[in-house]
Amino acid sequence: MAKKNARNTRASIVDAAWQLFYEQGYEDTTVEEIIAASHTSKGSFYHYFGGKDALLSTLSDLFDRKYQDLQETMDRNMPAMDQLLFLNQALFQMIEARVPLDLLARLLSTQLVTSGARHLLDHRRTYYRLLRQIIAQGQAAGQLTQQQSVNDMVKVYALCERALLYDWCLCGGEYSLAGYAGEQMPRFLAQFLPVLRPEIV
Repeated sequence: MAKKNARNTRASIVDAAWQLFYEQGYEDTTVEEIIAASHTSKGSFYHYFGGKDALLSTLSDLFDRKYQDLQETMDRNMPAMDQLLFLNQALFQMIEARVPLDLLARLLSTQLVTSGARHLLDHRRTYYRLLRQIIAQGQAAGQLTQQQSVNDMVKVYALCERALLYDWCLCGGEYSLAGYAGEQMPRFLAQFLPVLRPEIV
């Protein structure tokens, strides 16, 4: 129970922080405001984070919490490809609604140059576990090709999402991230579909 409470406390701080970053900007958000919005204490905040800057690396936590929510609400009877596209749309809509563009760009850029952990590539994340599960089930049901391994397909999916995120940041958010992904992701992922052999008459 204590472990669950600790996870909930940390998650509350992360959620409150990113909501405040979106509403009033990173520079104008104080640690005190994050503590108040998360209904936690100063001691709890500094137990998990050395300061406000440490929260920048928690964006992957925010993404994974979204995936955990989607796991519970997504129709698992949808074809695997539809599930993958649904996850992409839900995540990108959340990013547009809750993640400031400048902070997303800052996170993506730091992941390129960091000598420490690259949180976006951590395959223990909910993100990667859920993708592996959907793709493996899709292959078993004959909905996705078996010509590629599950891990290779997960890598391609993640690569496509990161490419879209980087481009969106480079373009200064001048277009809808979810809208553009809705057009491009089916094209990127077409290689996941099984090749139908023509019937011999």
